[in-house]
Amino acid sequence: MTNVTLARSYFEKAQVRLVVLDVLMTNKAYSDVVREAQEVVELALKAMLRYVGIEPPKVHDVGRYLVENQSRFPRNVRKYLRRLAEISTWLRKEREFSFYGDVDFIPTDEYKKPDGTRATRDAKLAVSVCKKLLGKGSRDL
Repeated sequence: MTNVTLARSYFEKAQVRLVVLDVLMTNKAYSDVVREAQEVVELALKAMLRYVGIEPPKVHDVGRYLVENQSRFPRNVRKYLRRLAEISTWLRKEREFSFYGDVDFIPTDEYKKPDGTRATRDAKLAVSVCKKLLGKGSRDL
């Protein structure tokens, strides 16, 4: 298996999860939207790193690795890297709270429609930029 093959696999997984976000939004499951969006973004960004030959670290927020290695990306993708890093950081911070909550933080009460909308928009951007990078051969689902 090559980095490119694995990158495309990650991208396909991100695309499938992206579809799920609309179902969760329809059901007003905003905390679940945030959690799933984090996974979409993580997969898309790791696909991007693999595609340019970088082994992504086994952490949930890989945004800074995009920025640190921006010279490896084509110009049409490079302009999005800082924004993707910001998105990755935000969603990483929300990852556990959106899923598990805490005694004083009930995810189903705390996350609202604007949170779900933001997470969905950000996940769609990550998948869109990843698709620009992977180009032809990226499977449309």
